[in-house]
Amino acid sequence: MLTWYGDASVQIADGAAAQGAVNPWVALAYLVAGVFFILALRGLSSPQTSRTGNRFGMIGMGIAVITTLVTHDIANIVEIGIAIAIGGIIGFTIARKIAMTAMPELVAAFHSLVGLAAVLVGWAAYLNPDAFGLLVGDSIGAVSKVEMGLGIAIGAITFSGSVIAFAKLSGKMSGSPILLPARHLINLGTLAAIVVLTAMFAMATGPEETFPLIVAITVLAFAIGFLLIIPIGGADMPVVVSMLNSYSGWAAAAMGFTLGNTAMIITGALVGASGAILSYIMCKAMNRSFISVIAGGFGAESGGSDGGEPREQRPYKQGSAADAAFMLEQAEKVIIIPGYGMAVAQAQHALREMTDLLEEKGIDVKFAIHPVAGRMPGHMNVLLAEASVDYDKVFELEDINSEFAQADVAFIIGANDVVNPAAKSDKSSPIYGMPVFDVDKAKQVFFIKRSMGGVGYAGVDNDVFYMDQTMMLLSDAKKMVEEIVKALD
Repeated sequence: MLTWYGDASVQIADGAAAQGAVNPWVALAYLVAGVFFILALRGLSSPQTSRTGNRFGMIGMGIAVITTLVTHDIANIVEIGIAIAIGGIIGFTIARKIAMTAMPELVAAFHSLVGLAAVLVGWAAYLNPDAFGLLVGDSIGAVSKVEMGLGIAIGAITFSGSVIAFAKLSGKMSGSPILLPARHLINLGTLAAIVVLTAMFAMATGPEETFPLIVAITVLAFAIGFLLIIPIGGADMPVVVSMLNSYSGWAAAAMGFTLGNTAMIITGALVGASGAILSYIMCKAMNRSFISVIAGGFGAESGGSDGGEPREQRPYKQGSAADAAFMLEQAEKVIIIPGYGMAVAQAQHALREMTDLLEEKGIDVKFAIHPVAGRMPGHMNVLLAEASVDYDKVFELEDINSEFAQADVAFIIGANDVVNPAAKSDKSSPIYGMPVFDVDKAKQVFFIKRSMGGVGYAGVDNDVFYMDQTMMLLSDAKKMVEEIVKALD
């Protein structure tokens, strides 16, 4: 995150009037940047317009950065240029090398950097308030200290929470909930202590009083970030990613108020609000309580109905690529449900090729995307777009779920939890209440997975494996689809 330092001449603290006047051209430039950011969010709401949305975001960021560099004497321009070049090279290299399967943990890692940036800016403002125009007399104004404390706290929570999310998503840490004794009491007590310390920090005067308080706020905020995310299980990680995105926005907005920077306030508020709305939508799609998730998995239990152990002794039907190709050729309507397994195998291009062959034979093919498929919002949409799958063939759950009753084949590739009927019938299941695809209503179900020994990210066995109309295609997803393509061709 590139942080803009605000106009030091414009500060309102303790009701004092602002000193100096705002340059109207600077205000106008920041306003234009804000409009571009709004257009960017609007563009990113749909795969068809996402490229345009990204361009708008880059234009808005360019305007904000250039305006800040031109109008603010904040550092040596050469040093800033070197820093931007180094960051740009690192970002470009990561973007070129990162696999789509690693996108969720990359997003979590970037969120942690945004949070850390907010913490560092807050501390810089505290240690050198005169450079930031925060002094009212000989001390920092009370309002500025409240904004500073909140910015540091939210930034620290974002950083440590994102580190845990990264560790869970990347497999460096177990995705199972880690439930600490009396965790809710600990979390509430820590949050209450941060609020009290922030109020004390605002009322304190000299550095002897304020320094221990701001250190305590920072340490406790780092701790609560860990404590809030550790109890959240793997099935809820898509919500966590969008929630941390929201936190990073609010941290930036709080720093914007501290620095008196309009661009930071607008940008942070947009990111914070959009992330919060997305988190709410994701919770609704998973039938999760929004308050429960942001409170650190409030009410989460340690296990499901089967303890996460697959029931391998149950009979199931296994088929081959040739069997699947023959039945697909006889179908009139096929609905494909992709999941994280498709992303791991990088099977989207082979899947697109299979779709083209089926359509050449006059078969109607559609894609069904669950809101929480993959490890982050929009993960499957991005993969299918990468494979040049037409946007008009991709449908959300609520738009296509009623069509499974008319489908000849439900083709499940690397998905599990989003098609698991336990979400509708097993009240002890960790995914109970989550809307899922009604694949059991299709005439035939093909289920591609590596082996019968694995379960989904939520650790729950799936009755779809054992249905009479289900044929299990046990193989690497990409290899199996490529074999089906050969048989079709």
